[in-house]
Amino acid sequence: MKNLAALTALVLLAACGNEQPAPQPTVAAVATPTTPVLPAPDDKVFAAAFAKACPKADKVNTSLCKSGGMGSPDFICQYGLGKDTYLRNTVTLTQADQAWVVKDADKACAQGAK
Repeated sequence: MKNLAALTALVLLAACGNEQPAPQPTVAAVATPTTPVLPAPDDKVFAAAFAKACPKADKVNTSLCKSGGMGSPDFICQYGLGKDTYLRNTVTLTQADQAWVVKDADKACAQGAK
């Protein structure tokens, strides 16, 4: 009986020493965007992009741009032209050639035509 107790203790002791260390966590690579990301357009950036797309339209008086949604690179901008302080018109800005440009400029220019 003494041999059985000693043998059991020896087996348990041997089992405790054979623990393997926990695997180290792997570091996941962070994806980087393939196209450079421009800062969000503000009043000045929107006014410049609109003036470039629609040179014959009134000057932008006020504007407010919001993100097009999660994952969308576009911004949806509401704006007022000339003396208008209300955000009556809407246009989408998109990135092109590392600058903000008016998407569907013909439609936007028709809204702001003099």
